[in-house]
Amino acid sequence: MPHRVTRRPTLREVERWPATVSVSEAATAIGISASNLRAQIAADSAPVEVLRFGRAYRVVTASLVDLLSGRAAA
Repeated sequence: MPHRVTRRPTLREVERWPATVSVSEAATAIGISASNLRAQIAADSAPVEVLRFGRAYRVVTASLVDLLSGRAAA
């Protein structure tokens, strides 16, 4: 499981991530700030599937892979 991603991971690396990842990890993979992705989540306009657990959010890795590989629905 990635911990504190400090550089933008490759698609192959993201494909090996667990089923869900943190908003920060997903944002790094997309190439945007975590605060930007959180704002998109709050506005219900995030480009990835997000699961909410109480006050915590997790990004579904499969949707992140789809986005990064160009397979995401427009």
